[in-house]
Amino acid sequence: MNGRQPLSERPSLEPRWLFPLLDAGMVLAAFALGYWLRYDWQIFRPVFDPRQSGFMPYLPFAAVYAGLLYFYYYNNGLYRNVRGRSWGEEVAIIAGAVASATVILLSLYFMLRPEVTSRLMLLYVAALTVLLQATLRLLRRLALAYLRARGIGVQRVLIVGMGETGQAVLRVMISRRELDFHVVGYLDDVPERGQVDLGRVPGLGDLSNLRHSLQQRRVDLVVITLRWNHYERIQEIARLCREQNVDVRMVPDIFQLNLRQVQVENLDGIPLLGINGVVPFQGAGRVFKRVLDVGLVILGAPVWLPIMGLVALAIRLEGDGPIFYITRRVGENGHEFDMVKFRTMIPNADALREQLIAATGEDPRHPKIKDDPRITRTGKWLRRTSLDELPNLLNVLRGEMSLVGPRPPLPAEVALYEPWHLRRLQIIPGLTGLWQVSGRSEVPFDEMCLMDIYYIENWSIWFDLQILLMTLPRVLFRSGAY
Repeated sequence: MNGRQPLSERPSLEPRWLFPLLDAGMVLAAFALGYWLRYDWQIFRPVFDPRQSGFMPYLPFAAVYAGLLYFYYYNNGLYRNVRGRSWGEEVAIIAGAVASATVILLSLYFMLRPEVTSRLMLLYVAALTVLLQATLRLLRRLALAYLRARGIGVQRVLIVGMGETGQAVLRVMISRRELDFHVVGYLDDVPERGQVDLGRVPGLGDLSNLRHSLQQRRVDLVVITLRWNHYERIQEIARLCREQNVDVRMVPDIFQLNLRQVQVENLDGIPLLGINGVVPFQGAGRVFKRVLDVGLVILGAPVWLPIMGLVALAIRLEGDGPIFYITRRVGENGHEFDMVKFRTMIPNADALREQLIAATGEDPRHPKIKDDPRITRTGKWLRRTSLDELPNLLNVLRGEMSLVGPRPPLPAEVALYEPWHLRRLQIIPGLTGLWQVSGRSEVPFDEMCLMDIYYIENWSIWFDLQILLMTLPRVLFRSGAY
């Protein structure tokens, strides 16, 4: 892997905080201008003169207004740099957000009944906010077009596949320089076609030259235009690009894709879809998941803390040995951590692990040995009730695990993984997950990985809550646990 950062992780021409800050400034300016129009210009004379209070009482409402707009813009993708989105689409998002925020603020006026309010002023603010923020984005487009025309912020693109679709992509990229693409060459699965230069765009040969081309041409972005029935080849190209820290987009066979699982961009009418190697819960989604984890653990503390005390007492009364079992596990993105469980086996159980796996023929990537002779009498009961996993809640509070997610494997198990199995390590591991509510120990390893990957691709807060609710009957009826 080279030392370059992937394009998606490099600093952009505009920091992420810039436009949220500018939008907040525009809201403040809109409130100030609205105040001036209402009380100084006085198109309609106010019922009372607020100048004894001045503009200051409106500042809290301006802060609420700016916050509402931020969440609306964030959730509707306004702060994501979606290439090909028109200025009109941005203005439509702004207008919709302003309308919603205005209704909410009017409702607050009605409920709180502050001494200094003006509904007419708020209408001025709404119109001014749309005008100012729309103008701001128009100026942004002009500034970026100026910079890109001079090669600043331009992305170096390699096109893979130069059939009709590849040529359509190339036509747009060389015709619209303001989109900040510079095509450094192309590869084709037909060797003869890949040797022909198209104007100033060189043909770099067939797909076997991909690695060399990525390095020699300093490629930022690869656009794949191969037909989707070349699925295995596309996946291999995407894997190689990720190794070289190069971003990947593809022009899809639209009828064979699940659009919920891809990021869609628009290149002058041509859809560009990001191959979904990206974890779906970043940013706000990750924060919500963390809040759910910590909130539920704290709310449940009056229940699980006494149970942990009783379990610890039962383990101590059974005999010598530690109460807790601490094992090294592999978590998110391959980072290792110490997972805490109640001890359910004899003290020297780890030394017998390899011998038992060989004797039972269990899958060493995820061995689940039925009637394991190493398990103590108390440990057998703890495993059947899943109480041995209660100390995992401490890992959840430390941020090493989540309530829901793939179970964390041992480093020795990960060493045996095939490349596609590693996708289950893309996210923070969990105490329970989709495979646990689908059979637990009865589910084969490959099937477990498929379920974990499905969870990653389809994650939502509601999905987490659904899995948590499904976990309760599985634990109560001891399904698939041993």
